[in-house]
Amino acid sequence: MKRISSIFSTAYFSISLILTIATVTGAMSITSPKTLHKYVAPSFARAFFRNIPTHKLRIANLPTPIHQVEPYEYNDLGSGIGSGSSKTSILQPLWDLNITLLMKRDDMSGGVELGGNKIRKLEFLLADALQEHNNEDGTGSRKCDAVVTIGGEQSNHCRATAAACRMVGLEPHLILRTRRANQVEKAKIEENEDTFGYIGNVMFDRMVGAHIHMCTPGEYGRFGNKALVERVCRDIETESSSSSSSKKKRKAYPIPVGGSNAMGTWGYIDAVDELVQQLKIGENTSTSDDDGGDDKSDLYESIDHIVFACGSGGTATGITLGIGLAYYELNEQPPRVHAVGVCDDPDYFYAEIESIGNEMGLELTTKSLTRSLSSNDSSISSSIMEFVKGLVQIHQGKGLGYASSTQEELDFIAEFALETGVVLD
Repeated sequence: MKRISSIFSTAYFSISLILTIATVTGAMSITSPKTLHKYVAPSFARAFFRNIPTHKLRIANLPTPIHQVEPYEYNDLGSGIGSGSSKTSILQPLWDLNITLLMKRDDMSGGVELGGNKIRKLEFLLADALQEHNNEDGTGSRKCDAVVTIGGEQSNHCRATAAACRMVGLEPHLILRTRRANQVEKAKIEENEDTFGYIGNVMFDRMVGAHIHMCTPGEYGRFGNKALVERVCRDIETESSSSSSSKKKRKAYPIPVGGSNAMGTWGYIDAVDELVQQLKIGENTSTSDDDGGDDKSDLYESIDHIVFACGSGGTATGITLGIGLAYYELNEQPPRVHAVGVCDDPDYFYAEIESIGNEMGLELTTKSLTRSLSSNDSSISSSIMEFVKGLVQIHQGKGLGYASSTQEELDFIAEFALETGVVLD
């Protein structure tokens, strides 16, 4: 039976129970969100990466579960919703092909403020921000007290970053890309009026007191996300240095769009390790020909394909490299990875995965790794690009563009929610 494991980032609402502990007896494992935990990379990663983080935070709800999506006919709602009138499952084509759909529920990684794939990256990025960093002027080192990142006007990454920063005592600065940037700035200057609004994620950004900066799509295209982030970081640090007040000098930590760099990608190297452990179904015991003893090995649920959305490349890099190396360690053929790009084009994302892999210090030239993983003998190539292309197929899926949907896409989202209770993003 063919199996597909899909990772979706979704948004949903939740209520947290607040507990007040009056008396604590005995040892407890409760820690502050800002506690730095020593990080030990998965065994499949330690041999191949030079630049491994030393610490991470634990602010995500992990592990996230894997759910099997069952076929369902909603007989209680007449002709259904949206433009479709059939009661047959929208996933019927999968069942007709005898394909089982599994969902790795990374939408359950946090509450409404943190849920989705970004929090995995932020556990490493914010841990790095909380550690000592050398000053550019050579005057020693200090911890960062502000974080700057960038994304679209309704960016889930920016929302999660802002909330996570407040959890660990960092000041969040968000650069939101919007066509309304000049209009909003004009209203602020001429009428002293804030017209940016409180819709969707912008409301959550404001609720946690994020400092909101704006750029136009044109500025984003001309300068690039990293240059814009670095400029705001410099402004924060320059302002604190030139201030006549007694406030200490500030240090800002830059996070690129989507949290997609070498540090953030470790969140999905860990996610692959988590997935592999969840797929373990028992032990295989066979008799050794050499000494007659038992040779035990783990048995794993077989999956053929892994599918996920790709917006900035970090999640794609972690899953692709992680799957390749994890299944090499297991001496098994890896599932085919599929990244569906919501922007740019496949060539851009192949290059981005290669670039992040290099930044992570990925080395595939050890003595035992001399062949291509994409070949039938399941070994590994010394070329990162060849290795990546042997593992992942990147699809063009941007449709009408960022934050724009067709009626067919909206109908699918609505009907999928109706059948499964899962709201896709």
